[in-house]
Amino acid sequence: MNTYLLIKWIHILSSVLMVGTGFGSAYFMFFANRSQNVATQAMVSRLVVRADWWFTTPTALIQPATGLWLAHLAGWPLSTPWVALSLALFVFAGLCWLPVVWLQLQMAAMARQALATSTPLPARYGRYARWWEALGYPAFVAMVGIFFLMVTKPVYSF
Repeated sequence: MNTYLLIKWIHILSSVLMVGTGFGSAYFMFFANRSQNVATQAMVSRLVVRADWWFTTPTALIQPATGLWLAHLAGWPLSTPWVALSLALFVFAGLCWLPVVWLQLQMAAMARQALATSTPLPARYGRYARWWEALGYPAFVAMVGIFFLMVTKPVYSF
């Protein structure tokens, strides 16, 4: 296997892991929050934070490294429209994801505290959950757009 195919395999595998973990985490957190069950919310929010640290964070670092390496190996300048748009969408998704990480940490702490003290979740938890969800939709759409661009590599100019 040549270097290009090895890096491409790592790039594709890490993108699937990153988007799959994000989508799976969002699915479980979305429904845990709607359960209104503090124990469920505490457990799921803790596991979502763990999944972000174990899977999403490393792949979020691997993705640009392997993507840039692939562009270099293939001879695609970063100004190639689909490459530039992919990078812009990745940055956009990252700008959505960073506050999501903070929100998840806060939500997990609130749920853990509410569970430990047998008290309801504070209203702030609900506000954070709404922001968490609102930031997740555009980030996910951006990632779907990146997949489209990587597969089709459209030829167009801005």
